[in-house]
Amino acid sequence: MSERLPIACSLSTDALADRIGWIASLNRGSLRGHRLQRGTLRLLYDVAAAEDVRMLVEREQECCGFLRFAIEESNDGIELCIEALVQDEIEVDPLFAPFLSGVPTPSMPAR
Repeated sequence: MSERLPIACSLSTDALADRIGWIASLNRGSLRGHRLQRGTLRLLYDVAAAEDVRMLVEREQECCGFLRFAIEESNDGIELCIEALVQDEIEVDPLFAPFLSGVPTPSMPAR
């Protein structure tokens, strides 16, 4: 029998609000596009935001064990891929909502 991952952020209410505010600020300043498809969210940031994106991943891995993160860097931008590991069990859109906080941006074209 496989062990079930807890589907809850381990941050306190205040810490979560601060984190979402930080993500919103990052998105307003650097997010160029996003695409949500079948339990996977892809966020495309300006290259200049690479350090902040790496910090975001490091912080989120500490509190959200039900998500998998991957970063792909290129000269054109930095893409953050977030995959819900529990996508067959629950509605995943609310899990990604904090990562889409801030100013809405256009969706990236499908690959």
